Amino acid sequence: MSETNPAATPAVPADAAPHRYTAAVAAEIEARWQDVWDAEGTYAAPNPTGDLAGDPELVARPKKFIMDMFPYPSGAGLHVGHPLGYIATDVYARFQRMTGHNVLHTLGFDAFGLPAEQYAVQTGTHPRASTEANMKNMVGQLRRLGLGHDKRRSFATIDPEYYKWTQWIFLQIFNSWYDTDARRARPIAELVEQFAAGERPVPGGRAWADLSEVERADVLGEYRLAYASDAPVNWCPGLGTVLANEEVTADGRSERGNFPVFKSKLRQWNMRITAYADRLIDDLDALDWPEAIKLQQRNWIGRSEGARVDFPIDGEHITVFTTRPDTLFGATYMVLAPEHPLVEKFTPAAWPEGAHQVWTGGHATPAEAVAAYRAQAASKSDVERQAEAKDKTGVFTGAYATNPVNGEQVPVFIADYVLMGYGTGAIMAVPAHDSRDFAFARAFELPMRCVVQPTDGRGTDTDTWDDAFGSHDAAIVQSTGADVSLDGLGVTDAKARITEWLERSGAGEGTVNFRLRDWLFSRQRYWGEPFPIVYDEDGVARALPESMLPLELPEVEDYSPRTFDPDDADTRPETPLSRNDEWVHVTLDLGDGPKKYRRETNTMPNWAGSCWYELRYLDPHNDRQLVDAEIERYWMGPREGMPHGGVDLYVGGAEHAVLHLLYARFWSKVLFDLGHVSSAEPFHKLYNQGMIQAYVYRDSRGIAVPAAEVTEDDGAYLYQGERVSRLLGKMGKSLKNAVTPDEICAEYGADTLRLYEMAMGPLDVSRPWDTRAVVGQFRLLQRLWRNVVDEETGELSVAEVAESDVDADTLRALHKAVDGVRQDLEGMRFNTAIAKVTELNNHLTKAGGPVPRPVAEALVLLVAPLAPHVAEELWRRLGHTDSVVHRDFPVADPQYVADETVTCVVQVKGKVKARLEVDPAISDEELEKAALADDKVVAALGGAGIRKVIVRAPKLVNIVPA
Repeated sequence: MSETNPAATPAVPADAAPHRYTAAVAAEIEARWQDVWDAEGTYAAPNPTGDLAGDPELVARPKKFIMDMFPYPSGAGLHVGHPLGYIATDVYARFQRMTGHNVLHTLGFDAFGLPAEQYAVQTGTHPRASTEANMKNMVGQLRRLGLGHDKRRSFATIDPEYYKWTQWIFLQIFNSWYDTDARRARPIAELVEQFAAGERPVPGGRAWADLSEVERADVLGEYRLAYASDAPVNWCPGLGTVLANEEVTADGRSERGNFPVFKSKLRQWNMRITAYADRLIDDLDALDWPEAIKLQQRNWIGRSEGARVDFPIDGEHITVFTTRPDTLFGATYMVLAPEHPLVEKFTPAAWPEGAHQVWTGGHATPAEAVAAYRAQAASKSDVERQAEAKDKTGVFTGAYATNPVNGEQVPVFIADYVLMGYGTGAIMAVPAHDSRDFAFARAFELPMRCVVQPTDGRGTDTDTWDDAFGSHDAAIVQSTGADVSLDGLGVTDAKARITEWLERSGAGEGTVNFRLRDWLFSRQRYWGEPFPIVYDEDGVARALPESMLPLELPEVEDYSPRTFDPDDADTRPETPLSRNDEWVHVTLDLGDGPKKYRRETNTMPNWAGSCWYELRYLDPHNDRQLVDAEIERYWMGPREGMPHGGVDLYVGGAEHAVLHLLYARFWSKVLFDLGHVSSAEPFHKLYNQGMIQAYVYRDSRGIAVPAAEVTEDDGAYLYQGERVSRLLGKMGKSLKNAVTPDEICAEYGADTLRLYEMAMGPLDVSRPWDTRAVVGQFRLLQRLWRNVVDEETGELSVAEVAESDVDADTLRALHKAVDGVRQDLEGMRFNTAIAKVTELNNHLTKAGGPVPRPVAEALVLLVAPLAPHVAEELWRRLGHTDSVVHRDFPVADPQYVADETVTCVVQVKGKVKARLEVDPAISDEELEKAALADDKVVAALGGAGIRKVIVRAPKLVNIVPA
């Protein structure tokens, strides 16, 4: 039987006890208690004010806001791997309730996205219809697991009441700019006031009053945090849409559909996330996140210090950013990205005299060469362009720029290894000290000059070199100009001197650069949030007033964007919304009388709704403001240990490190700057759960076969009599190895599934699913049930005694379990918590006789966060009328927790010679005396003197003979 083959519940003998805990009993208990919890609002978390205000005693408690990453309602439903994080947060939330916290724990749906739209294209079914059906199915599956969510707070991003505020936030960003002096966002109206009053110079030098509306819009567009621009984008003809960098795979194809992606210039909406690059890096230090995720964000943002250098050309200049301005004397040519806007401007009509044929690529004119090379580069992804290739490609533009430090004329090339998306899209090439520049220079017969003294004995004659020499601690050589010399300086000092010279001479300045690019925020799709933007007759973008929100999606006849030949990079998008002419062309009064406008026909990306959903959980029915200020401060405001505020615990996969998490942080900071929230970070503590894996079985063709139908015979795996291969991997419908939670719940009950998923191993580690092992947790619950309920009569079977009458061994077992389980649940070590519960339960089983009531009640409370249905049932059978959900978690008595004795190892010459049982509180002096008096130690010393005794009470004594 395969690991994914559901194992049947052990057969119940015909003469089995009538009140035994079985799958049928579990199903009845679970369904009944879920109904009770819903009816009584057991998991409702009261707000301090507003329509969800409630029990003042609960509000007065310390708060805990616990979140799962937004699920997408897939048509395939859940498999057992999906609920891992949901069960974990539920266990943790239940524990926090029992330890005196007001806990907010709920779940909504991130329901916009391409899968529903693609299904609509294939079937004609409206995306809303299929999405809502999927949500209904998923809600039922999650409910069956007994998750303690505050259902009053749930929503979906496709609800107009929700995306009204997504659109509102977009307008806050659109109507803001980043003040670099104040290091925060400010309303765009304040920038207009500065321009109008002459407090800030208008770019271009004209007065603000002299600018037309179009000119003013253009100026403000250079400052707005949300702006439209013509810029290189990732165009995917096969999907008919543009993609963010993060949605393109390493081999230059779309994550969804695996279509080729091209660089193309299109007018798209962008978010100026780069304005926050410094803060996005710096504020990571105060977050309780895995270091690996912090590192990924730091690397993605990519802060580097260096200098901006201007290379004069034809009365203007080409600007480069370099982290090694100390090598400026070694720059012998320049390279621009093929898409650089200055390429056409500085490309002459004819080749200059003496242009090498290898530079020109055999083309008759520079324009012809540039055009041909641009077409070639457009077919490659950024990753392909940056990959180390044996043959370097590029072409001379026909132009020369001036190296500002020595006046040399350096040729200007375009090459695909330079990207417009990083730095300035231009580099100064120092081939003697950069391997890529070295390979390019060799291929194009370009000069190179050594300016960093080699320390490997090769000398400074670059003609003899096989590769570049790179070093950050060698001396600078051959770097003296008319008014500056770097010769003899180390790299650090040389950087400082040349940067000072650049600033003094007006040729550049010290600066910081970032790898992070602005966030492409347009999608050519139907199933997304419409932009609350219209364009007037001059093409100026105008924001809709709040009174016109939400701007709802219109009906369209065809849901698909126009797709094209996947290999045709010259195509352009056509969106579904653009086909609804009545919706696109409208007459509106935006405060200056009725006028004709054209709506934006792109939609927002699927990330938009998840950038702020934590705030909607706080105040989900507020139709007057984004979130009530008092409610937001209560749940997310800064406090001790959380200087930026945020959610107390956020659980989800590590795959969202630079997409959702970075975007949500950006939105949170803008809202904080504008005074809408008190929390500058959305998520204070982040925990990445591992993955539940399953074996994938493939036939000789490499095609996955149904895992449930695979059998094992003498170490071989067979499907329909033929041998198949087995490999551990993801679980999913397409791999034919998915096991649904519905199957396991039917066979064993939801509490068993919860226990098994939590007991499989540490939560942050991936682990293989084995249905055959589930029965172990089912038997734990059967033994628990048997220790409280008489299986023959169904009556309570506990002993009615006081805790003072319980035997010492049982008290010791109980309080050790209480202490250990409490620590494990607080640390989210659910597997070891279950092991300690099992140990206690086994102790009670072996002890025989009725379990003392105080012990039985404590055991039920220990189990309550992990297996809430059976705990609630047993708690009621123990005679209580209140819910176990809000009962206090047991507290250990220290006198029973401490070990009576511990084992001390005694070593002589590093070898163990004795083991002593000693008091845990024994002093170093007492332990040394006891060790030296032990007969085995005396024999091992054999009368030899003692040179040294090392004591580590209470567990180690190491004796070194003389």
